[in-house]
Amino acid sequence: MKFLDEAKVYVRSGDGGAGCVAFRREKFIEFGGPNGGDGGRGGDVWVECVEGLNTLIDYRYQQHFKAKKGEHGMGSNRHGANGADVVLKVPAGTEIVAEDGETLIADMTHVGQRVRLAKGGNGGFGNAYFTTSTNRAPKHANPGQEGSEQWIWLRLKLIADAGLVGLPNAGKSTFLATVTAAKPKIADYPFTTLHPGLGVVRSDEREFVLADIPGLIEGAHEGVGLGDKFLAHVERCRVLLHLVDGTSEHAGKAYKLVRGELEAYGHGLEDKPEIVALSKVDALDPETLKEQLARLKRAAKRKPLVLSAASGLGVQDALRTIATEMRVARIAEEEAQPAPWQP
Repeated sequence: MKFLDEAKVYVRSGDGGAGCVAFRREKFIEFGGPNGGDGGRGGDVWVECVEGLNTLIDYRYQQHFKAKKGEHGMGSNRHGANGADVVLKVPAGTEIVAEDGETLIADMTHVGQRVRLAKGGNGGFGNAYFTTSTNRAPKHANPGQEGSEQWIWLRLKLIADAGLVGLPNAGKSTFLATVTAAKPKIADYPFTTLHPGLGVVRSDEREFVLADIPGLIEGAHEGVGLGDKFLAHVERCRVLLHLVDGTSEHAGKAYKLVRGELEAYGHGLEDKPEIVALSKVDALDPETLKEQLARLKRAAKRKPLVLSAASGLGVQDALRTIATEMRVARIAEEEAQPAPWQP
């Protein structure tokens, strides 16, 4: 299945059915009178968060969603049928944004969440509705109300507890494959990862979701390389694990390059708790390792972890550090929540 994290779709609710003008004409009924029924209500357009989806690929092949119109009213006080609703099914983490690309309509964060995007038009009243003591035979009815329409953006932001960031070939996919059951593509050339990946980490009786995104390069915020749009998938993460390739020319410069792209992207990523780790240390001799660690420590202003996903060195330490930072971040979030109102 292809990965698609953004789609633009058109939605329109159904028009209401028109009311009916009709009169009773039964034999032996001395006074007939009006009996035109009301029109049916137009269908609504809903968006629902469902389980089992992790991409918006369905909306690449269908972009227009229109609810059914309500049926017109009929004689003998028969009410028109209501129009059928349309339901857009999306994965957890999908944002519904207005056509301007900025106004947030809804954030679908948990399975079962359901939001109405467009309300169907009400059906018109038949002439029986307008009967009064002075107007016993009204000859008019209401038309149904029109439905509403709009273009919207669906944007998927994967829901993960921790995210992996770094330059291409920093060892992110190898780390994900080592600590989870995920099977990302791994090769010795840049941009092996073209789409974000998720995996569930189970370590020390702890369980959390880890996200891997394509690597960043200088100028990613301007569209260089694969750009920085994939950073949206780590916006919801509580903690970032920043992997710096130990075999690079200068670990400190590599770290600062990625930090610069995170700050240029914004959206709070630069303020998230960050764990810095020097990866691929199994390929370094002791002298080079010492030099790269010193460079990275000066750039990050903290002591980095030493990590080799291929050999397993430092992997458990990294997972324990991630779990600790997540717990601290969770406590901070709970404390920042306003206290429930009490009379």
